[in-house]
Parts: sequence; C-alpha cells; structure tokens
Amino acid sequence: MERKKVTLPEIQRKKEMGEPLTMLTAYDVNIARAVDQAGIDMILVGDSYGMVVLGYDTTVPVTMDQMITAAQAVARGAKNPLLIGDLPFLAYQVNAEEAIRNAGRFIKEANMDAVKLEGGREIAPTVRAITNAGIAVMGHVGLTPQSVSKLGGWRTQGTTADAAHKLLDDALALQDAGAFAIVLEKVPERLAEFVTQRLQIPTIGIGAGAHCDGQVLVANDVLGLFDRFVPKFAKQYAKLYPLIVEAFSAYKREVDTRAFPAAEHSFGIKDVEWEAFMKTLEQERETRTTNSFDPTADNERIYG
Repeated sequence: MERKKVTLPEIQRKKEMGEPLTMLTAYDVNIARAVDQAGIDMILVGDSYGMVVLGYDTTVPVTMDQMITAAQAVARGAKNPLLIGDLPFLAYQVNAEEAIRNAGRFIKEANMDAVKLEGGREIAPTVRAITNAGIAVMGHVGLTPQSVSKLGGWRTQGTTADAAHKLLDDALALQDAGAFAIVLEKVPERLAEFVTQRLQIPTIGIGAGAHCDGQVLVANDVLGLFDRFVPKFAKQYAKLYPLIVEAFSAYKREVDTRAFPAAEHSFGIKDVEWEAFMKTLEQERETRTTNSFDPTADNERIYG
C-alpha cells in the first residue's frame, strides 16, 4: 500500500489514540531515503549535524547555511515523513524577526514542514511569533545541547523538585505558545511520563523513558556509525563502523596488490577503433618528422 505524507493532524491523532510516534535524525539524502522506506513518522534535521558529521565538540558552531544544506539533502531523499529543521544557536535568540526569517528559510529553501528550537518559557514569545507567521514549531526542553555550558555539561535535567516544576512549566508554556510537539531530552522517566500526561500535544523522548508519546534517536547512533562515544540513551541496532573500516581496508589491500580493478570493473574499446586511433598517431608522427626536415618550413612561417 502506498504511504501518505505524514501531516501535523496525523501526529496529533497518534497522540490522542495512544499510537507511538517515531522520529530519527538524518543529515543526507541516503539516510533520509532509508528512514523514509522504514516508515518512520518524522525526520529531524538536527543541529547534532555539527557533532556527528562536521566533527565539532558541541552543536554551537553550526551555522544556518550549513543546516539549510543538510535539510535540502534530506528533503531530496525523503518524501513521506514530516520534515523538521533544527534552528541552530543564535538563529532565533536575537529577536523574533530574525527567528521568523530563519524559520522561513527552512520552509522556503529546504522544503521542511516545521522547525524545532530549544528552550522553555523564555522563548515562548518567539514560538508564538513563528507559529503566527504560519510555521509549525516543535519545542525542546530538558537537556538543551545549545546551552550545555550554561547547564554545566551533559547532565540529566529535572532531577530536583524545583527543576522538575520548571520543566513542566516550560513545556506548558510552549504548548500555550502554539508548539505542535515537544522533545524531552535526558529527563527522569517519571517526570517525562507526568509531563506527557499533562500535555495535550505529543512528547518525543530521547533519554526520557518509555512513556513519552514518541521516541527520537540520532540515525548514526542507531546504525553504529558514530565511533567517538555512544550515549546511554542510544541503542545501536547495527554496528556498521567496524564494517566500514574493514571494507576500506580491503579496498586498500586489493589496490596495493593490483587485484582491483579486475576485468569486470574495466571498459573496452573495439579493435577497429583502437587500430584507427593508432594509425592516426602514426600519421601525426610521420607528419611531424617530415616537417622537421622541410627547409622551406621556417620561410613559410615567416613570409606566409
């Protein structure tokens, strides 16, 4: 049966019916195609692109232009999932006008369906401004990677009564501002379950336990492609990195021993064409030899 494009009403319907939502990150066309074929509901073009693909230590250095390029690639590969572009650091914090402009770039230039931004009550006015401009917004509370220095590292959030209360207030503020869903990252499972029950919009958990309305993981973690570390909340459904290293090593061995390329990897030319090619070269050589001994050649060049 042919799949239909996932829409915001379908996301909300799954929340109301208790059907789990699935989301994966993707940063390139090939992974996006695979995510699409797997039937995943949503693709987030996350600013984790900076760490996973570009090799930064945090998400902070990623630029808006870099995110647009990644989002464009994903949109070319995936047609059915809801596509969400992650607004990078300082793309929405300066003022509402700039936030709307950058959110609009994801929609106009990269064919995204929505945008995501980090923060709670303090960015609720920005969320409202973007949604009022006709752009769907996903929120993100708990561990917010763009603020990792302010948070004191990659620590679990909402672990005290006051912090848990603030996280709930932040989530409710984002809902009131018009967010269609909220990512809960690295928060206690009981708190995530409580927030999920209090909200009318879906929660998408990452390191937030099994009781959120949906789950999100970084595709590279799922595939075992990111070798620097594996977050506790990530599950590797494959371990492709060692296989990739072995494939590259096998390629090097075969090139070193001239086993590759073999005949089946090479292309031919018809004998008649090769003979004509060689004959042409021979004629050119004879012409050059004749001209080199022509006593009138220099006079012809001088006097025409």
